[in-house]
Amino acid sequence: MGFSALDYAVLAAYLAGITIFGAQFRSRYSSVSDYFIGGRNTSWWVISLSIVATETSTLTLIGVPAIAFATYARPEQGGNLTYLQVVAGYIVARVLIAWLFIPAYFQGEMLTAYELLQRRFGTRAKHFTASLFLLMRPLAEGVRVYAASLVLTAVISGPLAGVPHLWAWSIVIVGALTLIYTFEGGIAAVIWTDLIQLVIYIGGSLLAAWQLVHLVPGGWPTIVAEASAAGKLQLFSFSWDLSVPFTFWAGLFGGTCLTLASHGTDQLLVQRLLACRNARDSQKAIVLSGVVVLAQFALFLGIGLMLFAYYRFNPLPPLASNDEIFPAFIVRSLPHGVAGLVIAAIFAAAMSNLSGSLNSLASTSIVDFYAPLSDRGLDDPGLLRISRWLTAGWGVALIAIAFVARGWGSVFTTGLTIASLVYGPMLGTFLLALLTRSGTETGALAGITVSLAAMLLVRLFTPLAWTWYVLVGTTIAFAVGYVVSRIRR
Repeated sequence: MGFSALDYAVLAAYLAGITIFGAQFRSRYSSVSDYFIGGRNTSWWVISLSIVATETSTLTLIGVPAIAFATYARPEQGGNLTYLQVVAGYIVARVLIAWLFIPAYFQGEMLTAYELLQRRFGTRAKHFTASLFLLMRPLAEGVRVYAASLVLTAVISGPLAGVPHLWAWSIVIVGALTLIYTFEGGIAAVIWTDLIQLVIYIGGSLLAAWQLVHLVPGGWPTIVAEASAAGKLQLFSFSWDLSVPFTFWAGLFGGTCLTLASHGTDQLLVQRLLACRNARDSQKAIVLSGVVVLAQFALFLGIGLMLFAYYRFNPLPPLASNDEIFPAFIVRSLPHGVAGLVIAAIFAAAMSNLSGSLNSLASTSIVDFYAPLSDRGLDDPGLLRISRWLTAGWGVALIAIAFVARGWGSVFTTGLTIASLVYGPMLGTFLLALLTRSGTETGALAGITVSLAAMLLVRLFTPLAWTWYVLVGTTIAFAVGYVVSRIRR
């Protein structure tokens, strides 16, 4: 059907509306604490949905349907529902975070995750882990911004086919609009726009699924039959082959460690937990988010199966990669108006994740580095102005990284691989702080250094699947840190 004037109007209205809405929160803060954790006065269920929206990037919306749609030589590699085994680990990890991490984070007034390591080990440990976050998060987020540009390019390539470098203009548009409301509104704008964006992208995905059911001849029974015949309804794989990513064991152990790291040590999501009114609310927020995440991953994988059935009866459009399968269907096959709304839904996920990254990068830069090194208190009014401009600086940096990310391969696996290489060393260090009394700063630094080096070697010279990276890195960091600490003592 193609994108119509109505679709462009819907998309433009969303982009303008969410930017204006987010900027209205400027008046809600008067200090660095307000700007970064919203004064701890936000309802836990809003923060729970913000957590879901933040971890659901464009990588998820276009990458997960592509996983279910694709055909692989082995079922453990994808092309079915086995990814849900990894999501099961996501839920287990949330329970562990509620029990182990959150009580420690609410012992005193913390604004970043890495202040916990300063209290337990010292300043060097805090600076090391915070530096890793400042390195890893922009690289992973650059891939996500580039993924969003794929969607916008698919939308505007028809009427603007003669314009060179459409993907580059797409990156600039997504990045600039998100930067405006994050710069102005701080964490309050991020959390409340997250809520709106989650409603939009879930609603848009449900509309796309409903349309697919009606476009496939025979409807849902045909979709199930086609998926079953192709082996795409497989949910469990108990293979012990560590080179394949989607097995029960990789999901249980690898998925649990991945989420322990991403939600327990990454400032992007820990910042949401710290914004809750108290530890109890924070625990409820993280556990509820797991239920919502399971439901939405089932929806996105289901869309992939529906797309597979749809293209059994319709010609497959030319694609540069499977990542384009969902955006291409939206632009080509959905009715006017609906296509604009679903594309807006994909942008909602992209902007939600990007806004959270900008605010968390600025908070770590200010709280963990600038304020203590310049000997300025967090109640200093000048820090608020600097925080906003650091947000802008990180926005420019992420846009630049997105340009480079174009040649990095599949957007979904690339984003998770980058994060997983760093998450293991960080999680091992946090567990050393929380689970032992004998851990020392020297041990922590040794563990994280050896683990980082080991993970680079694993990535370059072994076939180990990315779902195992965090578990391996965590084990090395914790073991080395513990042994060195005992020796030093």
